[in-house]
Amino acid sequence: MGLLEGDTALITGAASGIGRGIAKALVAEGVRPVLSDVAAEAGRALAHELNASFVAADLADPTAARKLFDTAEKSLGFVSILVHSAAPKRCEEETALAVTETEWDSMVTVGLRAGFVLGQAAGVQMRARKIKGRMLFITSLHAHTPRNLPHYSATKAGQTMLVKELARALGADGIRVNAIAPGAIPGGGFDADTATLERMIPLGRTGTPEDIADMAVALLSDRFSRYVTGTTVAVDGGLSLYNWIPFRRTFS
Repeated sequence: MGLLEGDTALITGAASGIGRGIAKALVAEGVRPVLSDVAAEAGRALAHELNASFVAADLADPTAARKLFDTAEKSLGFVSILVHSAAPKRCEEETALAVTETEWDSMVTVGLRAGFVLGQAAGVQMRARKIKGRMLFITSLHAHTPRNLPHYSATKAGQTMLVKELARALGADGIRVNAIAPGAIPGGGFDADTATLERMIPLGRTGTPEDIADMAVALLSDRFSRYVTGTTVAVDGGLSLYNWIPFRRTFS
């Protein structure tokens, strides 16, 4: 029996990176998931590998999140776990003076607006069905320390507070809501001097999607986290002990 046997899950951003790692870990623990991503080909390939369902969804469309949840609920019968990992690609040169309004809107819509819509829909369904569900948001160290990605940082800071608000609203129903703030995960969307960066990380290496996925399993499992809600866990090898990441490029 897996730690999450009998659970169902909707996982966004599941086609690659951290979302993919979490999807594989949850399935290994007995979860029956609906995977979602804007990258349809990669998402369908993973769904085939995991014998799971896949829904292509571009969460930059304001109507997509509600449709996605309704589709997942219909497919699974109920959703007991929500994992929101989706985020648009980004470039480390996008300072507060460089980000366009279109980029800002896309990032906030995918990360924060969709997170709110999905979290609210999941909470209403879990409460109505008397499910002691769990939600997990993948935030970032950016939520606390600015570093050239204002639209991403603002979105992740908003998600961090959304987690607290959902946890407070749903705690009496036994529904837990938490977040993971990953550190330096290869393929995570930033361009850094890896050798210098690794010297700054107390544990001496960058992270892997599996490092994040293991914590995701722990936070979603009542065996390890039944009394944990409304919190963000940094899984970063100690990187957050520093307040800046040295970039390969010099920014004006």
